[in-house]
Amino acid sequence: MAEQGKDNFRDTIGTLNEEGKRAWVFPKKPSGKWYEYRKYVSYILLLFLFSAPFVKINGNQFLMFNVLERRFNIFGAPFWPQDFHLFVIMMIIGVVFVIFFTVAFGRLFCGWVCPQTIFMEMVFRRIEYWIEGDRGKQIRLDKMPWNKEKIRKRVTKWVVFFIISFFIANVFLAYLIGSDQLIRYITEGPFQHVSTLISLLIFTGVFYFVFAWFREQVCIIACPYGRLQGVLLDTKSIVVAYDHKRGEKEEGRARFKKNEDRAATGKGDCIDCFQCVQVCPTGIDIRNGTQLECVNCTACIDACDAMMEAVNLPKGLIRYASEENIEKKKKFEFTPRLKGYSVVLGILIAVFVGMLFLRNDVEARVLRLPGQLYERKENNMISNVYTFKLVNKTVDEIENVTFQLKSHKGIIKVVSHDSFDIPEQGMAEGTLFIEINASALTGDKDRVEIEVLSGDTVIETTTTAFLGPRSYK
Repeated sequence: MAEQGKDNFRDTIGTLNEEGKRAWVFPKKPSGKWYEYRKYVSYILLLFLFSAPFVKINGNQFLMFNVLERRFNIFGAPFWPQDFHLFVIMMIIGVVFVIFFTVAFGRLFCGWVCPQTIFMEMVFRRIEYWIEGDRGKQIRLDKMPWNKEKIRKRVTKWVVFFIISFFIANVFLAYLIGSDQLIRYITEGPFQHVSTLISLLIFTGVFYFVFAWFREQVCIIACPYGRLQGVLLDTKSIVVAYDHKRGEKEEGRARFKKNEDRAATGKGDCIDCFQCVQVCPTGIDIRNGTQLECVNCTACIDACDAMMEAVNLPKGLIRYASEENIEKKKKFEFTPRLKGYSVVLGILIAVFVGMLFLRNDVEARVLRLPGQLYERKENNMISNVYTFKLVNKTVDEIENVTFQLKSHKGIIKVVSHDSFDIPEQGMAEGTLFIEINASALTGDKDRVEIEVLSGDTVIETTTTAFLGPRSYK
């Protein structure tokens, strides 16, 4: 590997020049089998991303993350702050799944699924190719003085980028506040909701900054995932890799000469054409091995396969492979490490599914009023005052709601009304008194169980503390 070792111990990222300044990347427009596959996957994911906030299931937005009002919809199912434990389990499952997938297949997520990569490579970069041309034309345009052509192309690109960023910001806002709320703001006019308009412009500016200027630096500098791969990857992980055993051989890389027998001369199959470097969106040389900048986008695979086909050499010099596959020709195997992650992931998913089935449609909380002691009433009755909050997680109104004691004989009196209704995806709050005969108490602090009924049907059960006099222990 005559040239592979020269860049193995870089102490700077690939997008910095020798002076420490930003080295702007002008990747060549990719083409080939893998790029076509990525386009299909990207367009499907983009369609999902743009439509999910506007699709409803049983009246619920398919996906919504309303942090301000603490209301969340996941696949049409509403979740409330009381379901926070489910979010914790979901996040842990997501982390374990990412670890499991990275150990097995490297940064496949980054190249195929990550929104940053999809927007950058399949939206903004393609527009850039359309306006400014391919790699060579972009480099010439960059070096060109600010004449009429450069101003026209750059301003056109910047305006289009801003419009798309504004559109993405609106979709992003639909995930946060709900699509119905967003449409209402639009129809009423943006100047009727200035604070929302300012937030929208801030989001637009962030998206524009990322995709017009920061670009691949998000993957290299901001995203921690690239650095995690150094811990998660091993010699058995499948990554986009250069087959140095085949590409270098005894004599290393060499330019291709017509009608030469490379096998006889001991030269490797790599013809040192630098097509894999020119097409890379993060500006690295994949022949130097696995690097944190590589997002496994497969552009180098397509470029290398095209060159191998042109010089009548076998494809696959750059391919999805593990280090052991290249060094020892070993096939992918389900290692004990992957089995361990699978078991953990399976347990977490089972726990999550079980918690979903145990999740009630109504969440009830009854708490004693702070600072209030018990009150002794006639006929040896002890009374405590409570506040209650009932959350309706369904899309249907719950009618004729009442309370009754399950654990003790006594009565519950709701202040101002005997029964009430809970609106759909809403809540009901109020004050109630619980009265229990002192003879039924076992101590100065009993746990009482309360049933919440809708008509004659029990819809939730909760417990609370009931204070009584010490003499009745």
